[in-house]
Amino acid sequence: MTLRDLCPALANKAYFNYGGQGPLPDPALEAIIASWRTIQELGPFSLAVWPFVERETTRVRDALAGLCGVAPHRLALTENVTSGCVLPLWGLPWQQGDVLLISDCEHPGVVAACRELARRERLQLATLPVQQLCRSTPAALLPDAVLASLDQHLSANTRLVVLSHLLWNTGAVMPIKAVAERLRDHPRQPWLLVDAAQSMGSMPVAEAAAAADIYAFTGHKWCCGPEGLGGVALSERLLEQASPTLMGWRSLRHEADAGSPWHRDARRFEVATSCLPLCSGLATSLELLAAEGSPEARLAGIRAASGQLWQGLQAIAGIHTVLSEPPTAGLVSFALQSAESSGLDAGCPPGSTPGQGLTAKHAAVVRQLGERNIWIRQLDDPESLRACTHITTTSAEIDQFLAALTEAV
Repeated sequence: MTLRDLCPALANKAYFNYGGQGPLPDPALEAIIASWRTIQELGPFSLAVWPFVERETTRVRDALAGLCGVAPHRLALTENVTSGCVLPLWGLPWQQGDVLLISDCEHPGVVAACRELARRERLQLATLPVQQLCRSTPAALLPDAVLASLDQHLSANTRLVVLSHLLWNTGAVMPIKAVAERLRDHPRQPWLLVDAAQSMGSMPVAEAAAAADIYAFTGHKWCCGPEGLGGVALSERLLEQASPTLMGWRSLRHEADAGSPWHRDARRFEVATSCLPLCSGLATSLELLAAEGSPEARLAGIRAASGQLWQGLQAIAGIHTVLSEPPTAGLVSFALQSAESSGLDAGCPPGSTPGQGLTAKHAAVVRQLGERNIWIRQLDDPESLRACTHITTTSAEIDQFLAALTEAV
């Protein structure tokens, strides 16, 4: 059976929201249940249970570290992308006046954390423009364009650069390794924080994850694991320089001694009790993904599907794609033409009214497609709609979506 056959959530709908949350395969759900049962049979706080806990924790840590191309000691288990970004970020040694350079395509959760950090530590914020580059630059030239923008906006006080690997809103891939190399040549060698919510599980990440200082991801999107478990790959220099921020018994080298030094490795950013069965579920989902082929082979399938979708969107009047050529991964963002650009308020989709603007029109399309069990999502910046293709996406699903979208607009 294929991974698609193992996902009951895909049986009765055309699903294009992998960037929000992926479906959980039956074997992963069964592994979670079996893990709960084992814990209860052994005794949830008994000497007998700890070898099982250690085995399942190590199993998922090793799998994630392998995907990230780092040694397991550089991999901390977290609950989500945000905690993977924020916990090590807030433990770094900041100085008043340090500059945080944040791309204009970052998720609001990460941006909000950086803003609060800047307020508390009296840091400065600056913007790294990449969104317009994604819209106007061919994919082959985009890495150089991003590096040129980086060179232009780095300052003598830049201490951190925040740049996602696969941009959640445009679908463009950022040259993380090249950015890391460029930052090493800067006099202050700024840290590099990478939001990997959309890249982990959808494309090869080892090169980027090994180069970044903070490479944070979740297991519940493209990895098709359970929500509530993710990870972060940390650089050796960050492990040397950063202190734990939210501390608990898992941060300590010796649980029984509150005065014990912190773990020397990434575990210093793990806090306290987490849901162990989620480790069993995510490890199982990762094994199912691996059985479908290498990360490179899976990306090829994802790109074939997103390419079909992108090409189909070109043929729909009143639609324009955010990227001017097929995406290099699985996110396809597109928008309805505004009344100003089309001159046709009367062409707004059912459920909206003339003059409402793109936001209402996009919301109406999402609702109308949802009524037909076709699921995409609406984005605010840029104002657009997003459909994601995975290795589980079929050509027939894409045709179904395109036909329904044509009717909607």
